[in-house]
Amino acid sequence: MTPAEQIPVVILCGGQGTRLREETEYRPKPMVEIGPHPILWHIMKIYRQHGHRHFILCLGYKGWEIKQYFLRYNEMHRDFTVTLDRSDPVQYHNTVGDEDWKVTLVETGLHSGTGARLARVRGYIESDTFCFTYGDAVGNVDIGAQLAFHRAQGRLATVTGVRPTSRYGEMRTEDGAVLEFREKPAAEGVVSGGFFVLERGVFDYLDADPQLFFEREPLRRLARDGQLSVYMHEQFWHPMDTYRDYLHLNEIWSGGEVPWKTW
Repeated sequence: MTPAEQIPVVILCGGQGTRLREETEYRPKPMVEIGPHPILWHIMKIYRQHGHRHFILCLGYKGWEIKQYFLRYNEMHRDFTVTLDRSDPVQYHNTVGDEDWKVTLVETGLHSGTGARLARVRGYIESDTFCFTYGDAVGNVDIGAQLAFHRAQGRLATVTGVRPTSRYGEMRTEDGAVLEFREKPAAEGVVSGGFFVLERGVFDYLDADPQLFFEREPLRRLARDGQLSVYMHEQFWHPMDTYRDYLHLNEIWSGGEVPWKTW
C-alpha cells in the first residue's frame, strides 16, 4: 500500500476568480491570503498534516505569481544574511516557515477547463492513486480516513460531499407567526467540496479539449459507470468564492479558533 508521502496532491491554481475581483485583479485566486498566508498554503498544510508532501500545481491565470512565491519562499519567511557581492551563500538564521514540501509547478493554459488542466499534468503523476483538489477552499477533512474509504470502495474516484451553510437565516413559520429562527443553517443537499481521491484510470475519462471541465462530462460518466464514490464530510468546510467569503475566513483566522488548522 502506497504511503501518503508518495501520493501526490494535484491542486487547481489556474482560474481567474472573477467573483473575487476585489482581490484577484492583480494576483491569482490561490494567492489571496487568509491571515498572513495564501489560501494555497493553508490547503497544502492540511494535506501535509496527513502525510502528503508532493504537490503538483496546475497554473494558468498569473501563474508567475505562484512560481515566484515558491522560488522565494525561504526569503519571504525566514531571517537571513546576504553578502551583496555574492562571495558567500545566503545564510538563514531560523526555520520559520520551513517546509519539506516538493512542489511541481505546471503551466496548464490560461483559459483551460479544470479537466484539461488535470489531463496536462498526467506525466508528472507517478503513483496509481493521487489526490486532487481546488485552490480555493479549506476544511478539516480527514484526508487519511478519506483515502482509506476510497481504497475500501474500490472505485476510480471519490469526491468529498459537504453540506454548505446557507447565506440566509431560516424561519419556521405557522399561521403568520415565526416559531423559530435559525441563523444560516446547513443546507439539506450535498455538494462537491473537492478534496478528491483518484486512480490513474480517471485519465481515460479526459481528453485534450481545452474546454473540458472535470465537473461536467468526466464526473457524470464516472457516476454513470458506477466509478464515483462520495466521502461525506459533516464538519467545517468553506470556499473562498466571493469577497464576503474572503472576509469571513479572515475573521475566523483572526478569532483564533480555526477549524481547518489541524497542524
